[in-house]
Amino acid sequence: MNWQRFFTLLLPLAVMLIGLPLIGVALAGQPRSPYLAFPPQTNFVDHAPFSWSVFVTLAVLVLACVAPFLYCLVCGKKSPGEVPLRQRSLKWWTWLGMAILALAWWLAWNRFDWFQPFQEYTFTPIWIGYVLLVNGITQKRTGRCMLVNRRGYLLALFLLSAAFWWFFEYLNRFVQNWHYIGLADLSPWAYFWQATLPFSTVLPAVLSTRDCLASFPQLSSGLSRAWPIRINKPKRLAALALLMAGFGLAGIGVWPEHLYPLLWLAPLLIISSLQVMHEEPTLFHPLSDGDWRGVWMAALAALVCGLFWELWNYKSMAHWEYSIPYVDRFKLFHMPLLGYAGYLPFGLECLAVASLLDRRYPN
Repeated sequence: MNWQRFFTLLLPLAVMLIGLPLIGVALAGQPRSPYLAFPPQTNFVDHAPFSWSVFVTLAVLVLACVAPFLYCLVCGKKSPGEVPLRQRSLKWWTWLGMAILALAWWLAWNRFDWFQPFQEYTFTPIWIGYVLLVNGITQKRTGRCMLVNRRGYLLALFLLSAAFWWFFEYLNRFVQNWHYIGLADLSPWAYFWQATLPFSTVLPAVLSTRDCLASFPQLSSGLSRAWPIRINKPKRLAALALLMAGFGLAGIGVWPEHLYPLLWLAPLLIISSLQVMHEEPTLFHPLSDGDWRGVWMAALAALVCGLFWELWNYKSMAHWEYSIPYVDRFKLFHMPLLGYAGYLPFGLECLAVASLLDRRYPN
């Protein structure tokens, strides 16, 4: 382990994510013990009712962020066509992944008496199959994939992902935007393993999807030289962003009904700010040359995974459902339609966290 990196990036990030919401709860005069209970209490909470004004405002904001990218894809200068590649057949493990995914999906959406003891455990094999399948497609199209060329990195992503998603589970205690249904009463140790195994598939799925989507140049056409952004004093901006993220995290402990979107934004701001302040490259570094492809593909990959997460979650016995203030309407599966916008910054967070492994596992 790079201990310098641990103390300069990972430890401050963990302390802020864990401690600041608790400070907010203390400032609000609320007891802190419910937020520290394990297994976590993720029950249905009846949040503020649907509001057309909030829904339209957030929808316009999301469209304003996405529209420039869509414009570039449709009207921007087209990238050269795909370079012809040597014909490759799908590897055997691609077909294995497809079979695992299909079988686990079938079992997840059905209820068989003989399968009842294992009914709660279908989520992990679905996503193991997905990771194998997507890596196989990438290998066929490009001749490279993480499973073949970066196995150590892929394995490390599984381990990092297990810890990564636990932070979001912790932050959800303060906003209670999702809750779990169909879980048996479990001991803390059993709950930890039953949750950690599916959590470990998040980063491998998003990063594998990003690599696969990147093999289709038309999906990032016009974004290689779009809008250059150069910042004269990046450390000053990073300090301001870090301060805002800190206030936001504390704020969700005080005003969870209003600041819950910061659950998806604050961790990204913290990681990127700490990297800038320690003179490390961030995922936003290519923007200085107008190259938005990395940002766009990471966001798009998380959205694609998000659609599959919600699909495969929909009829599973052990699953999650949502209760989101002001926008809890027009559901696609269990997720309110506007909630899918949260996957866009989440993709950037996945890429930012995965970049912490780059020094140890270079391309």
